[in-house]
Amino acid sequence: MPNPDPVETESPLRGRRWANLLLGGGVLASVASFLYPALRYIIPPAVAESTSRSVVAAKAGELKNNSGKIFKFGSKPGILIRTREGEYKAFSAVCTHLNCTVQYRDDTRQIWCACHNGTYDLGGRNISGPPPRPLEEFNVNVQGEDIVVARKA
Repeated sequence: MPNPDPVETESPLRGRRWANLLLGGGVLASVASFLYPALRYIIPPAVAESTSRSVVAAKAGELKNNSGKIFKFGSKPGILIRTREGEYKAFSAVCTHLNCTVQYRDDTRQIWCACHNGTYDLGGRNISGPPPRPLEEFNVNVQGEDIVVARKA
């Protein structure tokens, strides 16, 4: 019997291997194209925390007496208050109860959390409602036209 040509017997197997390789690669690429966006959605990107310990919260004359302003301090909000007497005070604007953003109420002259009706006095101390701790207080300095707020050392 004649010996079969080795090229003819390998040709269908070689073609099948290439087809399997291409199909397997296509399936893997499809799975990766579905998983990558899902993982990017589930795992949030790292947010660069501000390394600055101070920020310009407002310009001089921007706040009237007995008013407040929310400003960005790093990745969290801060609140700058100008009292009735014209003194500046600054605190973290994150409620110590459930991390809601607090606001200044000029009618009561208090810092108020609307989430659960918690109140703080102008010293940042919790005086009613569910907040368990006082607000973090910041230093305030007027430097020329800028009102600079900094973390306490």
